[in-house]
Amino acid sequence: MFTGIVQELGTVLGCDAQMTGVRLTIGCRAVLSDAQLGASIAVNGACLTAVQLAEESFVADVAPETLRRTNLGDLRKGSPVNLERPLAVTARLDGHFVLGHVDGTAELVSIEALGDDNWWLRIHVPDELTRYIVSKGSLAVDGISLTVAAINGDLVEFTIIPHTFRHTTLGGYGAGSRLNIEVDILAKHLEKLTAARVNEAHCG
Repeated sequence: MFTGIVQELGTVLGCDAQMTGVRLTIGCRAVLSDAQLGASIAVNGACLTAVQLAEESFVADVAPETLRRTNLGDLRKGSPVNLERPLAVTARLDGHFVLGHVDGTAELVSIEALGDDNWWLRIHVPDELTRYIVSKGSLAVDGISLTVAAINGDLVEFTIIPHTFRHTTLGGYGAGSRLNIEVDILAKHLEKLTAARVNEAHCG
């Protein structure tokens, strides 16, 4: 379980093809302070398992399904990545509930300066995911917990504050970039419960 509050901007040190998938080596420090072998670390919002640990890096294997569903296959040596450790039981929930199970990728349409280092982000979201997104609701974008400012069909828009822009991958993206998105898990559960009740009513 994560919160979408990025704790560190890491750097891809290696991206090596395997028989199945890819092995990533990520340079970082903060997220490793209490990490143990087998720890979960969110990389651009995707939950990965640390299979090797060093003082300033960790290694994770990325399965073919994860490569297909996320932007991790786009990473190259030197690429910046958003990193977050799992939520501790005693920690404050500053973002929202994020599982690290990416639902798909969105296309960045534009990121425009508003002044005072604030930005306006627009992304195209896959049609099958738009029903889970509501105005003023939360959406994990590349592992960042963002509040939806506006929705126009499959175009979802956000205000990006200076801290978020400076300390995440958003500052390095341009039009056409792919961003990982994870919709609010509560919306999925509500949809399933509602559908079950509708089916029960029809059967009755």
